[in-house]
Amino acid sequence: MMQCRSGCGACCIAISISSPLPGMPDGKPAGVRCVNLLPDNTCRLHGQPNYPPVCRNLRPSAEMCGSTFQEAMLYLTELELLTRP
Repeated sequence: MMQCRSGCGACCIAISISSPLPGMPDGKPAGVRCVNLLPDNTCRLHGQPNYPPVCRNLRPSAEMCGSTFQEAMLYLTELELLTRP
């Protein structure tokens, strides 16, 4: 199984999350930095009991993550735009 690139955090910025998150009871719009993403782009909740299921269930892939933060942001932003109702 692929592991996230430490300090990437692109998925915590680019994609929208409609379910409540700790500190974001209404979810998170696309392009908005999650309040749980630390300045070094790591998650303060990762591995904790309150780590949201929506985040826990997101599985990184080579296509989604690219080889850089910028590649991940471009891919995830495009995916977000393509899946909007």
